Formats: sequence, C-alpha cells, structure tokens
Amino acid sequence: MSDGLATRYGERFGISIPEWRVLATIGEFGSVTAKAIGRHAHMGKVKVSRAAASLEARGFLRKLPNEEDLREAFLVLTDAGRSVYAEIAPLALDYAARLMEGFTPAERDVLDVLLCKLQGRAEAMADDRSPSLGAGRTLPRSPS
Repeated sequence: MSDGLATRYGERFGISIPEWRVLATIGEFGSVTAKAIGRHAHMGKVKVSRAAASLEARGFLRKLPNEEDLREAFLVLTDAGRSVYAEIAPLALDYAARLMEGFTPAERDVLDVLLCKLQGRAEAMADDRSPSLGAGRTLPRSPS
C-alpha cells in the first residue's frame, strides 16, 4: 500500500515513505517522540531519525524539549508540515477506501482481525531474541 500511495505524494511533495510515516504519525497525535513514532509506524530508530532530520531541515517539523527526559524531544509539525499533512492525509484515506472497495463489510472485518493477529505475532517474534527462534528449520537450497 505504501508503494502505491508513495507514487501519488512522492512526486507532488517530494516525500519518501519513511518521511510520510513520520509526518502522518505526528499529524495524528500532535506531539510525539521519535521512539513512539518507531513503535507506532513499525520503523527502526535510524529510519525515524533520518526521516525526522530531513523533515526538520525542510521546515515540516520542529523539536520541543522533553522536560521529563532531556535525552529525547517531542516532534511537532510546523505550519508547513500541517499543510502538507492536510493535503496528503485525504489522499491516503481515499486510496485506502478505494483499495477496499472490492471487499464486503464482513470480509473487511475478517481481514482486519487477521492483520491484527499477524501484526501481533510479528511483534512477539521480533521481541523474542532467543537463539532458538526457528531452530530446527532450514531454508530450501536454490538449485546450483
């Protein structure tokens, strides 16, 4: 989905997928830390940091100090960032709605449940750092 939508906003606004995810998360929540963006958007801290730095350099976001933890900052959209978000968000919602047009309401509900289960499983596996993950399984070898 991100790739399909990225062609729409990428050309028009010059924003990459990671930048859009950061922008969208801040737009949704108003003020958020980079760490929280990573969790919400399922992005690594390096990607979040690079995207935020690029958006900040272009004047789309700014950092506010976190008085409770000076090691991190809150990211907020500037007027320019809110303007871009206000233009892209409806495109994203329209794209998602059109993507789901071929599904009945019941199919949408099932898809939502399945995707949530899959997401939960992926998060649990990512949190499991044990070396036994996948133990005993082998990948098929490519023919030589």
